[in-house]
Amino acid sequence: MEYPWGHQRRFNAYAQYFKQTFGGRIQKLSIDAGFTCPNRDGTLGRGGCTYCNNDAFNPSYCHPGKSVEKQIQEGIEFHTNRYRRAEMYLAYFQPYSNTYAPLEKLKKLYDSTLAHKEIAGLVIGTRPDCIDDEKLKYFEELSRNHYVIIEYGIESCYDNTLQRINRKHSYKQSQEAIMKTAGYGIKTGAHLIFGLPGESREEMLRQAEIISSLPLDTIKFHQLQIVKGTAMSKDFERNPSGYTLFELQEYIEFIIRFIEHMSPSIAIERFAGEVPPRFLVAPYWGLIRNDQIVAMIDKKLTELDSWQGKKY
Repeated sequence: MEYPWGHQRRFNAYAQYFKQTFGGRIQKLSIDAGFTCPNRDGTLGRGGCTYCNNDAFNPSYCHPGKSVEKQIQEGIEFHTNRYRRAEMYLAYFQPYSNTYAPLEKLKKLYDSTLAHKEIAGLVIGTRPDCIDDEKLKYFEELSRNHYVIIEYGIESCYDNTLQRINRKHSYKQSQEAIMKTAGYGIKTGAHLIFGLPGESREEMLRQAEIISSLPLDTIKFHQLQIVKGTAMSKDFERNPSGYTLFELQEYIEFIIRFIEHMSPSIAIERFAGEVPPRFLVAPYWGLIRNDQIVAMIDKKLTELDSWQGKKY
């Protein structure tokens, strides 16, 4: 059976999405350009999101003390050894809010990055309250000749949850930023976290319908992980009964139910987050990697004869 996304996998897989877009394998290089966030620098608040510790997901070559050029070069060397099939690279500006600066600073950064001969495009992670028309016009210009996608941290569609985790923005702001970005013809991505405190499983599942109404090209899913050095880890230590974290098999069953109700047009980049064991407080799933989780999801979808969008 061939599905609406044009291949035989039972979900709209990111790898195939890129193969169709670029005609070959492409690899993302994480870059830390030294940005911050408005809920860290005092503009909206201090301390950042309660779950956030960027050190837990930055690769070794990704550090704001190094120039962007050096991070690109070291990233290419790292991935050349690890992923020998990569034919080109996307510069992934990942930590914090990578549109949170004056336009002239953004132009200097992103123009110079795209001048690198092995960089085919940009992936820009940011918050929905750190974008405006002036910046979007600039990214729209870049997207005419390069691959450009802006990824927004939605994290939850519920304002009570966003307030509890100190996001300092509303779901409406996420919705408006995504709609506006897509309106400029710029590709859009989003992040969602499952298992945030205060949300029931059914509330989490209802988000499939909510996000499917948005003009998203890609999405990343993360199970809530309690990470050392965060405000959430301190709260978890005081009140572990206030959290209902996913066990591995439970999460696989949940994510299948979720994608069954999700639009088949959205490519799934990631099903689960992966935190180095030295940073992880809970839940502990053992030494399992993302590719193994994807294989388990693939197997379960086949057993159930299910697929993304089956009940959409």
